[in-house]
Amino acid sequence: MARLKARKLPERSLRVCDDDEAKKHATEAALDMAKARTAARTESIEQGVPEADRETWITGQPAVLAAQLRLDAAEQALEDVTVVLTFRALPRPAWEQLLRDHPPTEAQADQGMEYNIETYPAALIAACHIERDESGAEVAGMTEQEAQELLDAWPDSEAKALFTSALVVNQTLRADLGKG
Repeated sequence: MARLKARKLPERSLRVCDDDEAKKHATEAALDMAKARTAARTESIEQGVPEADRETWITGQPAVLAAQLRLDAAEQALEDVTVVLTFRALPRPAWEQLLRDHPPTEAQADQGMEYNIETYPAALIAACHIERDESGAEVAGMTEQEAQELLDAWPDSEAKALFTSALVVNQTLRADLGKG
């Protein structure tokens, strides 16, 4: 019982990056790394490097080392320009209260909706969003108004990704129900 009570609520992240150049450089660096490793693997086979020693031999090759440095730098540059939004699932009572606070309109209920599609997304995003400062301590996440501003300002696909990140973290099953 202690282990069950000690479980942490699941979290999910949404990564947002508007820097296409950083994404392009990271992709190119990853491709260069793959090419360098493939060339080194081919050379290791030609030189008769035993299978047990091959990985160590490959990672020690100058071209692979240089490609790894470029990849590390490109990934760090990408990380530096990426915003990570983290969402934590709500405990069941909070989830149910949020649904009660945002009931569907009559027309939405007739369409089978469980919540008001105009007000619930921003409320859920705000309720689930968490932020951490540099030390890792949690600080206040976005407000409902800020969430609505993002939903209104972002393109439809990105607004849906934002809402879906908050929704999915609350609806992903982490238990194995067995073979029954």
